[in-house]
Amino acid sequence: MSSQLTPNANEPSIDRRARTLLALAALAALLGVASGAFGAHGLKGRLGETELAIYRTAVDYHVWHALGLGLIGLLLDRFPESPHLHRAGWVMFAGILIFSGSLYALSLTGLRWLGMITPVGGMCFIIAWGLMAWGVHRNPARSDRTAPEP
Repeated sequence: MSSQLTPNANEPSIDRRARTLLALAALAALLGVASGAFGAHGLKGRLGETELAIYRTAVDYHVWHALGLGLIGLLLDRFPESPHLHRAGWVMFAGILIFSGSLYALSLTGLRWLGMITPVGGMCFIIAWGLMAWGVHRNPARSDRTAPEP
């Protein structure tokens, strides 16, 4: 049974950097779903409508960008030499922390100045999506890399 748990030397392994981003994506998704459940069941009646709407926005962006982070991890495994994809993953992760984190804190504490931090996270998201597009565009498909030169 232990032979099923050890990787086969003939099978390609997942790139270490891609594996890290995929694990972060799974953790971010887990926390996003947990935050959504907490908001739906634990905060209803405790927060006003405005604060709940802010909290829901945090959850929406959290979960969508956790999925985006997972996509970047999968792309990085396909194009492991891409520095743009690697940067995109970390910038996307920073965006989740800053954007959603500031909105979670704002909705729970009422400290309005936290809203000034949120656009920094939004810029992280925009930059990460751009880096992802650039990273994919700048890397040829595997079949292009292995095709013999004419």
